[in-house]
Parts: sequence; structure tokens; C-alpha cells
Amino acid sequence: MDSRDLTLRERHVLGIIIQSYVVTAAPVGSRYIAKNYNLGFSDATIRNVMAVLEDEGYISQPHTSAGRIPTDKGYRYYVDLIMTFQCLDEKEKKRIEANVGQISIDRKGTSSDVLLSAAKVLGTISRQLSVVLSPTLSNAIFEKLDMVLLSSTRMMVILSIQSLFVKTIVMELDMEVSRQTVDEVVDVLNQRLSGLTLSEIRRTIRRRLTDSGCDNALKNLIVRSAGNLFDESPIFERLYISGTEYIVDQPEFKQPERVRDLITMIEDKFSMAKLVEHSGSSSVETIRPAGMDITINIGKENSEIQAEDLTIVSTPYYVGNMVGKIGIFGPKRMDYEYAVRVLNYMADSLSATLSEVN
Repeated sequence: MDSRDLTLRERHVLGIIIQSYVVTAAPVGSRYIAKNYNLGFSDATIRNVMAVLEDEGYISQPHTSAGRIPTDKGYRYYVDLIMTFQCLDEKEKKRIEANVGQISIDRKGTSSDVLLSAAKVLGTISRQLSVVLSPTLSNAIFEKLDMVLLSSTRMMVILSIQSLFVKTIVMELDMEVSRQTVDEVVDVLNQRLSGLTLSEIRRTIRRRLTDSGCDNALKNLIVRSAGNLFDESPIFERLYISGTEYIVDQPEFKQPERVRDLITMIEDKFSMAKLVEHSGSSSVETIRPAGMDITINIGKENSEIQAEDLTIVSTPYYVGNMVGKIGIFGPKRMDYEYAVRVLNYMADSLSATLSEVN
């Protein structure tokens, strides 16, 4: 951080202001702190400490109140240097496990079912807007391909990727093909490409299909289309969202125009996915607890203007050599400790569930 370290007394007061504001959404005054917290110093001393914190940009005074609220700088200092990271207690685990069980049930479906279920569970237990971004697939293993003729000049291609993900593309053909021709090309593609990563296929498919002996016209069409067939799905198709009702119910977002802005942002799945993908890539150095790969982006640290009054807490989850992201969007006045505990637990649960399927 680029400013001086706070004294222990200043840390105590800043921590109390943030923790109180998280619970009440009301500005916090020195009298409230002196009355409710046994800090061992007077109301006047607390006022002096708050004056220093305000002068240095950690708290500010809303024009309608004598109390103070945290600034982005105050939240950042709290998250990096005051907040303690703990594991879930048994009560929290039981409550979460009652919901997480739904993910295990849904793993009998497709990966999309599992990821959507995870987003719903995370939204329910965090009471915030939750997002799950499916893994990038460049390093995923291609298993098999099938082609379904919709007509003599129209075909649906179905790719199975690492036992988890299915990609479907409809292709228009510039020639008529028979079912026998399609079957021959499918056999060659599966024999020569199965077990490779999608990125390997994109780079080498032309060479690998040389001298294949199957129908050249259809084979050449597949080779020309490899960049699309074996590429990532568009990022907005990889995003699963739940919990909109929780974020619009927060006191910060009660104004009709802010609700409209939030809904517009949430409906723009491309921008939402980019926010999740880029979380953690800002220039802000975040201190992370041992064993937790959690990133917290506060206010203007987010890459989109629409998210400047939000905090995004995110963490990766892993399926073999694939990496996805799971996150929470909420007001800057969120319970950061709880958000970190829940996200860390959910990421582990999602990784385990998808790895079992895989």
C-alpha cells in the first residue's frame, strides 16, 4: 500500500466502522462506538481518530449524517490488513451442505446443470448475486465427435469434451452428403483427434487428416471450420448467474435508476463474464490468505464503470487441467469474511463434484 501503516488504535476504529456499517447500512458515529465497544478510550479520542481516518481518505461523511462510512480505500485496507480469514464453523457447514447436496444430485445431468445449480446454491447461501464461469477449454481433452444430418445440406456437429462438456454447432453445407459419407468422416476424425486438446487440434488438424482416405469435400469443410468447431464457446455462453433478487434488495440499490442500471448490467452477459474473468487482474496488490486463492475487487478497482459501487469476490475452481471461476457480486458494504469463507468452500465443492463426473 502507498500510504503509512495505521496505528493499532486507528485499525480498531476503522474495523469497527466497517463491521458496524456492514450490519446496519447506517453511518457510524463516535458516540455509537464509545457506547457499544469497550476500547478503553474516550468519545473525544475516538472523534480524533476518526478525524485522522477521514483526512487520510479511509472514511467519509455523507452530507446527511454526522456519522462516517468507509471509502474504497478504507475497505481495501480492511480487507488486506485487518480482516481475519477463518474456516466455516460447523453450523455454517451444515447449512451450506444442505444446499450443496443439490449440486451432487445435478451431476447426473450435464456440466451446465451442475454449474447452474452451483450458481443457485451460492446465491442462496451468500444472499448476493452469484456467478459461475465455466472453465476455458483450450487445454481440455477432445473425446469424440458426432454429426447429425438435418437435411442433405445441413448438419449438426456435436463435440464431447473431457466427459463434461458438450459443444453443438449447426453447419450449412455447400454440397449434398450421404449418411455413409458422414459416418466415414466421423470415424476418421475420432480415430485421429481423440485424446488431443482442442488447441492441439486447431493447430494440427490439417496435417493429421492428410491421407485419411475419406470424402475430401466434407473433410476439407471440417478442416476449414476447425477454428470455430474446436474453439472456446463465446464467453457469455460460459456464464451462469443467480441471485439477482438479493442484490436489488440491498439498501444501496433501492433507487429506481440504480435498480435499472443493475438489471441492465446483469442482462449484459458478455460484460458480466468479462468482469468475472478480469477480476484479480487489476494493478491492485491484494494480500491473500494461505491456502485461499481469493481475489477481492472493490469499487473502482473493477473494470466496468457500472460496477464501481460493487465489490466482486472471486476464486478459481479446477477440473483436471481446466480452470473456471466462481464469484459473488454485492455492495461494497458486504460481509467480506463470510463471503471469503463461502466462496472458498463452494469452489472446493464444485471442483470435487466436477472431478467426480470427469
